[in-house]
Amino acid sequence: MKTKLLITALTCGCTVTIAQQQTANRPTVVAGFPVNYHEDSVGTYTLPELLKTQDGKPVVTAGQWTGKRRPELLRLVEENQFGKMPPRPQNLTFHVFDKDTPAFNGKAVRKQVTVYFTKDTSDHKMNLLIYLPAKAAKPVPLLLNISFAAYNQIVDDPGLRIGEIWNKEGKKVKADKPTPFGKLNVEQFLDAGFGFATVYYGDIEPDFKEGLQYGIRKTYLKPGQQEPAANEWGAITAWAWGLSRAMDYFETDRRIDSKHVALQGASRLGKTVLWAGIRDPRFKMVIASISGEGGAALSRRNYGETIRHISDPSRYLYQFAPNYHTWAEKVNEMPIDAHMLVALMAPRPLLLQTGSTDYWSDPKGEFLSAVAAAPVYRLFGKTAPSASAMMPAPDDTSLLMNDLGYYMHEGGHTVLPEDWKLFIKYMEKHL
Repeated sequence: MKTKLLITALTCGCTVTIAQQQTANRPTVVAGFPVNYHEDSVGTYTLPELLKTQDGKPVVTAGQWTGKRRPELLRLVEENQFGKMPPRPQNLTFHVFDKDTPAFNGKAVRKQVTVYFTKDTSDHKMNLLIYLPAKAAKPVPLLLNISFAAYNQIVDDPGLRIGEIWNKEGKKVKADKPTPFGKLNVEQFLDAGFGFATVYYGDIEPDFKEGLQYGIRKTYLKPGQQEPAANEWGAITAWAWGLSRAMDYFETDRRIDSKHVALQGASRLGKTVLWAGIRDPRFKMVIASISGEGGAALSRRNYGETIRHISDPSRYLYQFAPNYHTWAEKVNEMPIDAHMLVALMAPRPLLLQTGSTDYWSDPKGEFLSAVAAAPVYRLFGKTAPSASAMMPAPDDTSLLMNDLGYYMHEGGHTVLPEDWKLFIKYMEKHL
């Protein structure tokens, strides 16, 4: 097997590294619940009806989907999984503290922007890094990435402000040390005519159970309320909300084609970009990498991580609406499943990227989800996997370029350097 970049528990949402996942030492019990990795033990299930309204009427046109069925499903996902999010804040402001600075030997212009979520600019703010092709004669489309690291840690550019990150002890510290994630080649996007932007998810909301007291969600609690209500936003929805605030800035920048912005994130941030794209139709495209349970993988498949594992209070319940936990022991009764999340992106381009040995995230579950969601894409005349499609082999790109695309690299829970090249090809065709 080819050598692959290994990513630790920070991205995989589990207690083992990918190196362990690629051996026989996969976790067999997580949060006190057994983990299944055998196809003959996934159980039997029936997915909830995608093309039938709640009053039992069939959906046979794109108009019926857009006008009736999609709003129904959106409400169900809000109530049962991710929670409701507030609108754009009234006091949202932007400070461009680095404007059109030459970067990468003149290939790009760089912008660094602070997005203030509240009137009090001392807290609740997000730093946004943007690179645009220097020679572009008109507004450019771009990819917005949400990252596990501060942007100065993932981009090799000495002109970047040193950010802050949350450490394992739940403290904010200076982001002046290397991370396990390595550096990202930004110039490949510029060479293809795209801009590139990135934000650190911890600027919006910390990624730990007690993070509520520090993040943006705290500012929306009602008097006397100690935590969000059962159908209100978890951390994933907070991160998605923050991405929409980045889009608010893009709409003010004449050098950015805000009608053609793609989103990309991995693991829990793959779930985030999928939900952000669903909730905010201003985003033209989503590339959801290794999103797994709670993302593109079918929850009704008892394979790898399940709702019981991910929503347990000892693990990641804070990332979801509290209601999500109530389905842990009765997943087959849940009114939604991942194929509905996938379908809610239609007709906009959606690429699901997975890994062949990422058993915890269930790459087959993501493929089956795409197949089940495909009829909605076809209502709009878009390309998607057929009902008879076979799951592609690792590194097979045969389904990659569909409007509803699927690609599985050989390897585990990560985004590989060669994956980014394929993302750019996907963007060139659909963005």
